[in-house]
Amino acid sequence: MLTIFSVPKAFQGHIGTIQRNALKSWTLLEPRPEVLLLGSDQGTAEIARELGLRHIPGIAVNQRGAPLLSDMFGKAEGAASSELLCYVNADILLARAFMNAVRAAQTKFAKSLLVSKRINIGVTEELDFSAGWGERLRARSDAMDGGPTAIDVFVFRKGTYARVPDFALGRLWFDQWLIKAALQQKLPVVDASRMAPVLHQNHDYNHVSGGAAQVWHGQEPEENLRLYGSAPHSYTLLDVTHELTAAGEVRRVRLRRPAAKMKELAWRLLVERTVNVRNALGLRRKYWRGSAASRHG
Repeated sequence: MLTIFSVPKAFQGHIGTIQRNALKSWTLLEPRPEVLLLGSDQGTAEIARELGLRHIPGIAVNQRGAPLLSDMFGKAEGAASSELLCYVNADILLARAFMNAVRAAQTKFAKSLLVSKRINIGVTEELDFSAGWGERLRARSDAMDGGPTAIDVFVFRKGTYARVPDFALGRLWFDQWLIKAALQQKLPVVDASRMAPVLHQNHDYNHVSGGAAQVWHGQEPEENLRLYGSAPHSYTLLDVTHELTAAGEVRRVRLRRPAAKMKELAWRLLVERTVNVRNALGLRRKYWRGSAASRHG
């Protein structure tokens, strides 16, 4: 039914632990998907053998060693046994509801793009995948909504992305381009966030030469933005055409971006500009701190 593909980083330290968690969660989906691991970073071949996954070495990289989205998509599409593909970052946990969301979207639209927001959580050890693990993680006190720009999973049919630019994987803007390209083809873009948000395990960027600065502000994100060909954050979860309800019904999305802009304006007027007054009155409660964390996440 589904082929999941990803390019893991080297299986070392904390990154190795959370990637193992993610891959394990994918193997527990029902029905079990085919999983393709691309690239030759340390430990990739070994984890593929251990978990019964397919390994495809030799992915093309840029001058700084970042995998190229174009080569990854081409190799995955050529190797996949299924017509339905899912690209997901290798630190993302997928719970049982994810496959239900895929089925619901496919029942309504044979050709579409399915995306979902992520919930950020702190994980330092191998997880217990006993019954209800996804619900337990989402209920944790440190679980934080990633917001409309945090997009780490994409489900689509073969042939959807015939020409993929040479984006540097793991840097900004390639994810938003995937939404942009689907919308330019007049394909439905379905948001599964209400039904099946995915879980992102927080990590640092020590695996990137130059650290987080190179991910957010370096030469590679600048080049990715040029390939994206749009203003920053022009195509996010605010621009989907449809969404899945918690019950799995597909409904049309309207005015999500204007509504978000109004919410942003209200936040600035009612919260940020009144912070001194509220502090003076002793009104700085957990509600405001939690809202601020969600707003800036």
